[in-house]
Amino acid sequence: MTSALTGHTKDLGDNFHIRRVLPALEKRSVGPFVFFDHFGPVPIVTGEELVVRAHPHIGLATITFLYDGVILHRDSLGVEAEIRPNETNWMVAGNGIVHSERSKFDAKYEILEGLQTWVALPKEKEDIEPSFQHLSEAEIPILKKPGLMFRLLGGNFLGLNSQATIHSPLFYADIDVTPEANEVEWVLSDNEEAGLYVSRGSIQVGDDAYGVGSMVLFEKGKTIRFKPQIHSRLMLLGGEPLKEKRVIYWNFVSTEQSKIEEAKKRWAEDLFPKVPKETDRIPLPDSHKH
Repeated sequence: MTSALTGHTKDLGDNFHIRRVLPALEKRSVGPFVFFDHFGPVPIVTGEELVVRAHPHIGLATITFLYDGVILHRDSLGVEAEIRPNETNWMVAGNGIVHSERSKFDAKYEILEGLQTWVALPKEKEDIEPSFQHLSEAEIPILKKPGLMFRLLGGNFLGLNSQATIHSPLFYADIDVTPEANEVEWVLSDNEEAGLYVSRGSIQVGDDAYGVGSMVLFEKGKTIRFKPQIHSRLMLLGGEPLKEKRVIYWNFVSTEQSKIEEAKKRWAEDLFPKVPKETDRIPLPDSHKH
């Protein structure tokens, strides 16, 4: 029997809704992915639908991918970069980074919608120096078949290799698929597990149908097999499972509680690096856990 996770809706304020799929009680991570948010779709009226003030991260890499709209990213490395549909931002927090995210008005887009995921860094790389990488649509390798467009955003899969700098074995791919593709089938290696998330449309896996907000899980060495019921947009994520348990507190991820406590103290005392042009910051929550 196929197992699946269902995203839970959260309001981040100002009626901006997200679906949070990972972490879940049934499954804390898929491969090295420990966090998965689907934000929107929300109508773009002012361009300020998403305002995430400066906030810190440690021990992880964030990946942002857009279906519609524009987001401006700023971080404490001095990077200021727009992200647009079918592009990705890979931000490695390592020993500490601060960033902000704000939607922007662009007449081309009527809605804002996308995904943000977190990859836990391997234990031995949790304290590496932070970095940022933007990949344009042209830099993302693509596999095309009848009814199927497969964009590899990170890692290696189906003979494709992404330019994204990664720190553990993983794959992350955007899939645009129509019923013309019929049944799609990919085999995982013995040390890879995967999740297949439905962002738009619906798919059939075995005898079950899955719609928007569902992530179908595939265990190590199994075959990913699905049929699109209508034109659908999916995200495939996975890789080798984490060897150690991760502590997640707010925006901090680590194998050690002591590093979480240290990061909390640093943020509370305003000791993280600053983000140019950002004067406001999100305060440390009193007791906020994912």
